[in-house]
Amino acid sequence: MDFSIPKRTANSNKGTYGKVLNIAGSKYMPGAAYLSSVSSLKVGCGYCFLASEESVLKAISAQTQNIVFVPIKDILKTLLTSNVLSIGCGISTSNKAVNIFKKAICKSKNIPTIIDADGLNILAKHKIKLPQNTILTPHPAEAARLLGTTTEEILNDPIQSAKEITKRYECVTVLKSHRTVVCSKDFEIYVNTTGNSSLSKAGSGDVLTGIIAGITAQNNDIYNAAKAGVYIHGLCGELASKELTEYGVMATDIINKIPEAIKTLLD
Repeated sequence: MDFSIPKRTANSNKGTYGKVLNIAGSKYMPGAAYLSSVSSLKVGCGYCFLASEESVLKAISAQTQNIVFVPIKDILKTLLTSNVLSIGCGISTSNKAVNIFKKAICKSKNIPTIIDADGLNILAKHKIKLPQNTILTPHPAEAARLLGTTTEEILNDPIQSAKEITKRYECVTVLKSHRTVVCSKDFEIYVNTTGNSSLSKAGSGDVLTGIIAGITAQNNDIYNAAKAGVYIHGLCGELASKELTEYGVMATDIINKIPEAIKTLLD
């Protein structure tokens, strides 16, 4: 393997394995908040704080009691005690979302930051200085917006496209496709080999964001965390599709396979 997974020790507590602040979800996309939060815990993160609007927090609290819920007004306070920021899954691109995004990025004090989905769409339209340790996780259409080009151009040369995003945004890039490309800040390239068409389903990217955030929270280098995250995510799709076929896998099925995927790496 070209990556490592976080170690677990007997003499530890929930604080040992990090705290993710996940700013996610909106009125019509509460599912993104659930998927990206639970998946970070499933890979071993000690805490996940979910910050979202009240309707989202109420909806998610009915589904799980494993997340710590944060009202939007407490985002900046919670950032002070978090060691990873995950932002963008399902937040929308409303003026309110843009303001939340800008304030969170500005106040993050360079903690590792994972930006996905609507966070990428906001970033493509607004000039925002990113934290030093940032991971961007675009699919090809989002990558095209980030670079001001076409999806076809991205797909023609995904490795070069990933490098261009890394160069422009000074980040680690995870360019999602059937063979996801991860580009380090030094332009080292990792091409993932796990996964199948079962991952081509709404919510799958939210799960990946959570996996990467949860691994990063466990004192992991962001490039290593990105590589481990895409590998585990793809392996979960393979494992789930053995039972459910590549047609029937849902995003929650990917989450349910995380322990089995990690077990294969430990063995």
